[in-house]
Amino acid sequence: MTHSFHDTRWTLIARSRGDDPVSRAALSELCEAYYAPVVSFLRHDGRAEDAARDLAHDFFAKLLEGDAINGADPLRGRFRSYLLSALKRFAADQRDHDHAAKRGGGQIHAVIENDDSSTGAGLQIADANVEAPDAAFDRQWALTVLARALSTLEAELRDSGKGLQFETLKQWLTADGDATPQSEAAAKLGLSEDTVKVAIHRLRKRFRDAVKAEIAQTVSDSGNVREELDALMNALRGGGG
Repeated sequence: MTHSFHDTRWTLIARSRGDDPVSRAALSELCEAYYAPVVSFLRHDGRAEDAARDLAHDFFAKLLEGDAINGADPLRGRFRSYLLSALKRFAADQRDHDHAAKRGGGQIHAVIENDDSSTGAGLQIADANVEAPDAAFDRQWALTVLARALSTLEAELRDSGKGLQFETLKQWLTADGDATPQSEAAAKLGLSEDTVKVAIHRLRKRFRDAVKAEIAQTVSDSGNVREELDALMNALRGGGG
């Protein structure tokens, strides 16, 4: 089926250039969808929490000012890749600016290393357990996509009068959902276990569709949805995107 990309992140970006209500709403949507991944990248790039959040606001402001956003070309593929590249450039420029400020003022700076390697004052060894900024960005992106898809699914079911069913069965959308006996859900909903099994199967399918729909808004071609879905699963497994 051919997917309509009328309301993708690409078109939201185009709308956000102006200062009218539609543009401001588009900008708000853009920041909401990618704010957490950007903050995660900046934190894993060495910024403290508050500094990362401030820089994230600066990043989006810089990205959307003037003609800077023209670099977001739908024909270039995934918006995630475009945004990450732009974020890396921003972070590098910010780091250069910070270093230049520290070197300024006519002061002389010296690096003193400890001669005794056993105490390790002059030797820094990278922690293998520390997540790389790129991987942190992709993992948070994946979690954000899932959260937004779950929110969409919840709204749909509540609107159709199935709010209780969603609240009861949503645990089966996670990997550890089967820890709870389905008989308990059946009793709570007043349904047979077979009916609950079918309902869980349908809920999982609708959730997958919601995830795909969310991803589809970030790619220039519907054929890339599968690749981005693979990237999402890889990011959740800790393999990066």
